Amino acid sequence: MSQDKPKSCSACDKADCDPRQQRPGETPEMHADRLAILDRMGDIKHKILVLSGKGGVGKSTVAANLALSLAENEKEVGLLDVDIHGPSIPQLLKLDGTSIVIKGETLVPPRVGRSLKVMSMGFMLRHKDDAIIWRGPMKIGAIKQLLKDTEWSALDYLIVDCPPGTGDEPLSVAQLIENADGAIIVTTPQELALLDVRKSINFCRKLSLPILGVIENMSGFVCPKCGETINVFKAGGAEKMAKEVGVPFLGRVPLDPEIVRAGDAGETLAERDVAEETMDAFQSICDAIEKGPKE
Repeated sequence: MSQDKPKSCSACDKADCDPRQQRPGETPEMHADRLAILDRMGDIKHKILVLSGKGGVGKSTVAANLALSLAENEKEVGLLDVDIHGPSIPQLLKLDGTSIVIKGETLVPPRVGRSLKVMSMGFMLRHKDDAIIWRGPMKIGAIKQLLKDTEWSALDYLIVDCPPGTGDEPLSVAQLIENADGAIIVTTPQELALLDVRKSINFCRKLSLPILGVIENMSGFVCPKCGETINVFKAGGAEKMAKEVGVPFLGRVPLDPEIVRAGDAGETLAERDVAEETMDAFQSICDAIEKGPKE
């Protein structure tokens, strides 16, 4: 993923602006928080947001399995779950009930295997069924804390699983992580989901956040008995839409019951009898991410 071209400052649009300088209207506290986040992100080569226009499209499942696939490709990976109200990454990765180690003011993320570090608001809950009833400022404060206090150390990739929509959480992450590589948008093929994807694309463009590509999830079900492909939610809609709006299409992930079973059990796809098409889909998407956007 190429980062040869300098990116402009998010405040003044100048490529040669000193990012550590205090900005107009920025209070000393805001400036200190921004510098702390810059320092945390400094050892991370690539920072990728995973977005979706609406819920129920399998965004967190895709984010978790992309992170796992990159880690299996011998990359050092971090997975940050910033869904304040519905953190699902702990369940997907069998980390429910995990306690966070705190060293001073630093949060030490638990590991999955050798190469994947994970942080989630779900680790802060006393019980996984507890509801977080917060307004915007408290959510933004929690996201800031996760970004500036988590000890990621050197990473090849940080995958940030954002909640659906274009509200406080994805907006805060997009603004707080300066010089992110961009966003991956997850959708299902039907037009109802694609309507909201277009909103996510406009969200990224208004924030000058590069769009790395669109993934079509739940794209066709291959019958295990006869081998026929059944397009339960249609197929090809995301690729067509991506061409229409001029963004890359990264690939299709089939509707595979073993993905559901793996998520419920907190197991990786490699631990389940996942269809070959599913494994190939995630691998090809990871390959596309590692190669970076076409010039």
